[in-house]
Amino acid sequence: MGLRKKIIVTTPTGHVGSRVVQLLLQAGVRPTLLMRTPGKLDAATRDRVDVVPCDQGDADAVVRATQGADCLFWVDPPTPDDDPAAGYARMGANAARAVRENGITRTVFLSSVGAEKRHGVGEIDGLARTEELLNETGASVLHLRCGYFFTNLFMELDGLRRGVLRTPWPLDFAMPWLDPRDIGEVAAARLLADSWSGAGVQAVHGPEDLTFSRVAEILSRAIGREVRAERISDDDFRASLRSAGLSSAQVEGIVGMSVGQRENFVPEDERSLITTTPTTLAAWAHAHLRPAL
Repeated sequence: MGLRKKIIVTTPTGHVGSRVVQLLLQAGVRPTLLMRTPGKLDAATRDRVDVVPCDQGDADAVVRATQGADCLFWVDPPTPDDDPAAGYARMGANAARAVRENGITRTVFLSSVGAEKRHGVGEIDGLARTEELLNETGASVLHLRCGYFFTNLFMELDGLRRGVLRTPWPLDFAMPWLDPRDIGEVAAARLLADSWSGAGVQAVHGPEDLTFSRVAEILSRAIGREVRAERISDDDFRASLRSAGLSSAQVEGIVGMSVGQRENFVPEDERSLITTTPTTLAAWAHAHLRPAL
């Protein structure tokens, strides 16, 4: 029987990371979790994992925490930086240093659809830079370029209660939507597999591409109240973000994501059996969004 792999998981209490942890445990692995606040971990999980207190923004701490690692699941966490793209790139540099100095064989990175443009996609530019930095290590790395998270709808609860889903996206613009838990399943499968090498990309596109008009129809049925999609201008979107207390650079980081993906962009990794995940918006909304409303 071979030695067990040491698998490191960052952001292990998030929508994606928590699913990665659960699946690794079910596969018989005892993962090592990097956590800035270890107290957030539930007691049932704590007994089955190794926890290393670590701020991913501290490069030396990341290198120490990942010593002896065979595999790494890396997520660029939200940063306090005024410029979120620069913040993500800074986090990515810490990951790349750890991969290089500790000889980590395989890294799975949570990236985003749009990162293939490299520039002009708001804060996704920081994820693109992280991809480049990890590729430059020469180690094996897989970038999961994920679509639009169903969980983003939790930020729209006030509007949904009024029956309106506001968005800066064109209402007829179709793009991949997905349950972030399904990303966790793809990530865990790759962390457990020894059959891949080199630098690669795998999109995670959910079960189907959806327009916001279609999303409103699905939500209307799933949550039991009429919802209509309403497009707002980019300037109105900026104003709403500023009113929430975000800085100009933070606002542009968010607005830039929608502008960059809706103009002159087609995902590099097209929809296929490999990029399609199972959970539908209707099922997710009925199970999770309806109770929140």
